Amino acid sequence: MMRSMRLSLRFLIPLILALSALAYLVVPLVDNLTLRWFVRDLDIRSELLGRTFSEPLSEMIQQNARAKINGLFAQAIQDERLFALAFCDAFGQMRYKTSTLPASLHCKLPVDSDGEMRSLVHTPDGPLHLAKRVMEFSGQRLGELILVHDMSFVDRRSADTRKYVIALFGLLAGVISLITVFVAHLSWRGWIAGVRAMLRGDGIVRPFTQYGSDVQPLVGDFHALLRALGDEQRLRDGSTLDWTPDTLRQLLHENLSGDEILVVSNREPYMHADTPRGVEVQRPASGLITAVEPVMRACSGTWIAHGSGSADRRTVNRMDHVAVPPNDPTYTLRRIWLTKEEEKGYYEGFANEGLWPLCLIAHVRPIFRSSDWEQYLKVNQRFADAVVEEARTDNPVVLVQDYHFALLPKLIKERLPKATIITFWHIPWPNPESFGICPWRDQILEGLLGSTILGFQTRYHCNNFLETVDRFLETRIEREHSTVSYGGQITRVEHYPISIHWPADESHQWLPVEQCRDKIRSTLGMTNDHFLLLGVDRLDYTKGIVERFQAIELLLERRPELIGKITLVQIAAPTRSALDAYQAFEAKVRTAALRINERFASGAYQPICLKLEHHDAQSLIEYYRASDACLITSLHDGMNLVAKEFVAARDDERGVLILSQFTGAARELHEALIVNPYHIEQIAEAIHCALRMPAVEQRERMRSMRALVRDFNIYRWAGRMLLDASRQRQHERIASRINSDTRFSLRKVA
Repeated sequence: MMRSMRLSLRFLIPLILALSALAYLVVPLVDNLTLRWFVRDLDIRSELLGRTFSEPLSEMIQQNARAKINGLFAQAIQDERLFALAFCDAFGQMRYKTSTLPASLHCKLPVDSDGEMRSLVHTPDGPLHLAKRVMEFSGQRLGELILVHDMSFVDRRSADTRKYVIALFGLLAGVISLITVFVAHLSWRGWIAGVRAMLRGDGIVRPFTQYGSDVQPLVGDFHALLRALGDEQRLRDGSTLDWTPDTLRQLLHENLSGDEILVVSNREPYMHADTPRGVEVQRPASGLITAVEPVMRACSGTWIAHGSGSADRRTVNRMDHVAVPPNDPTYTLRRIWLTKEEEKGYYEGFANEGLWPLCLIAHVRPIFRSSDWEQYLKVNQRFADAVVEEARTDNPVVLVQDYHFALLPKLIKERLPKATIITFWHIPWPNPESFGICPWRDQILEGLLGSTILGFQTRYHCNNFLETVDRFLETRIEREHSTVSYGGQITRVEHYPISIHWPADESHQWLPVEQCRDKIRSTLGMTNDHFLLLGVDRLDYTKGIVERFQAIELLLERRPELIGKITLVQIAAPTRSALDAYQAFEAKVRTAALRINERFASGAYQPICLKLEHHDAQSLIEYYRASDACLITSLHDGMNLVAKEFVAARDDERGVLILSQFTGAARELHEALIVNPYHIEQIAEAIHCALRMPAVEQRERMRSMRALVRDFNIYRWAGRMLLDASRQRQHERIASRINSDTRFSLRKVA
C-alpha cells in the first residue's frame, strides 16, 4: 500500500509542476486575447458613436451652440463605458470637452490615413481606449471628435478569466490525480500487466464506469460551458453582423448546411382572386406576411398555408404548388384546402373567438366550443401531414407561425423526431390566471413544448409562458437559460422582437416626400399646411381605433382653433367580417366617425377620413411619407409593424410617431411619443405635442428610430432564431454522442 502511494507521488508531483508551468504560460496568452477582443469591441462602439454624433454635432458646431453641445456630451457620457468626449477644431484647439477628460490628453494625437485614430493608453485614471474621428460638414473639415472609453472593466473580466483558467487546470489535475491514485492502488506486483492491459484497451472502460459518479459532474460542467459559449456567441453575432438577405443565406449555408426551410402559417403570402379584370395576385393585409415573406425570399424553401383565394385552386399544379413571388419566383407555396366547416371551427371559432381575445386581453370575452376544438385539432393534423409530405429529409427546419398552430410542433415532432421546430407566437402570451380559463390549456402547452425553440415578441411574454407552464404542467424549468424540459424534450423559450425588411433597394422608386404630400392632400381636398394624422390598422377591436377617434374629438373640443386644420386619415382593412364581434366593432367605428364628423364638420372639412378598405404597399408608403404624424393606439399588441414601416418610410427624417405603451414596438422605439391608449386626454395631448414639435427634434427622434429599425431588421430576427436552432442542433449531437458512448461503455462492462 505504502509503496503504491510512493509511486503515485513520484508521478503526481511532476504532473502538478508541469500543469502549473503550463497554466503560468497560458494565462498571459488568455489575458492578451481577452484584451484584443475588448479593444476590437470598443473600436466598433467608437465608430458607431462617431457616425451617430457626426450630423447633429456638425450642425451644432456650425451654429456655435455651446450649450447644446455640452448637453449632448454630458448626456453621452452617462454610458458606463464612455469616459469622456472632446472636440478639437481645424486649428488643433480644444473647443469643447467634458469635465472627465484627463489633463494629459490633447488635440495633437495622430490620425490614421482613414481619418480615424484608435489607441490604448494608461493614465492615473486607469487604462483608457482613445478614438478620434474627423468631422466634416458639406465637404469642409470642421475638426476632430475624440472619444475616450473606460477600460477598467477589462481588468475585472480578465481576473475572472484567469480564475476560470486556473480552475480548469486545477480540475484537470484533480481528475488525473484520481485516475493515477486509482491505478497506483492496483497490486504493484501486477503493475506491468496492468499497463499492458490498458495499452490493449482492456480494463479501461470498467474503471471509468466504476467512477462514473465522480466523472458525471464533468459532463454537467461541459454542457454548462457549451450553453455559456452559445449565449456569448449569440450576443456577438446579433450585435456585429450586418443583417441582409445575403447574410441570411450565408448563415444557412455555414450553420445549417443549406438545410431545407419549411414555413407554416394560416394566411398565405400571395393569393389569386377573381376580379372583373381577370385573375389577379393579391397580398393579404397581415403583419405576419410582412415579416416572414422577405425571409423566405432570402432562404427559398416551401411555405405551407391555407389557400383562401377564389382562384387559388386554378393556379396550382397537381401537387398544390405554385412558385412565388409571381414576377420573380424564389420559393414554393403549398396550399392546403379547408372546407367551410373546418374554416369556421378552426379559424373563426377556436383561433379567433377563443385564443385571440384570450391572449390579447382586450375586454372581449373568449368563446370556447368543443366542436371548434375538434376542428382545430383536425386542421393542425392536416398541416402536420403536409409538413411530412413536403420534407425531403428527416431533419428539416420548420418555422411554425402563430396561434393557429399551437398543436403542430408536437404533431411534427412525433413524425419527424430529428426536425428542428421553431415556433413563433406573434401575439402576446397572457398571465397564467387568464390562460387558465382555456378548457384545453394542457394540450396547447404540450403542443408548443414540441418546439425546439419557442419565440415571443418580448421577455415579458416569455416569462408569462414559463409561469403558465410551471402552473399547469409537471416540467423542469431552467430560468437562467430559459429552457423547459418536458417528456424528454427540451424547449428553449426566447424573445425575438420581430421587425421589417429595411427598404434600401426600394426607396429610390418612391415619390419624393413633397410630391407625396401634394398628391395625398390634393386627393383629400386639403391645403399644404393642413396637419395630417395617419392611422393604419386591420379593423380589429384590439387596435384602439375608437379611442383614437375620441382623442381627436377631445382635442378639437379643448382647442377649437384647430378645427379645420387637422384631419385623421384612418385606413382600416376589413378582417374576420363573418364574426359577430367584428361586425359589431365595424358598426361602432362607423358610428363614432360619423358622430365626430357631424359635430365638427365645416363645409367640406371633416376631422376623420375613414377608409375601410385594403391598400397596397405602394399606397401606404405614400400615406406614410405624406403624413405629419402616425397614430398607433393598440390596446394590446405583440409588436405592431406599422410603427416600424412608418419609420422606415421617413427618409426625410421628419414626422412624429405616437405609440401605445402596450405594443412590443414601444420597448424598442423609445423616441416615439409613448401613450396609454386608455387615457384619452394623454393621447390628445400627444397629438398637440406633435403639432408643435420643432423640425430639429423630429429629426433627432426619427434618426435614432431609423437607425434601430435598419439594424434590427427582419433578417436579424430570422437569423437569431436560426443561429439558436443551429447551436441547439450542435448541442443535441454532442449530447447524443456522449449518451451513445456511455451506453457502449456500459455494455462492455456488462
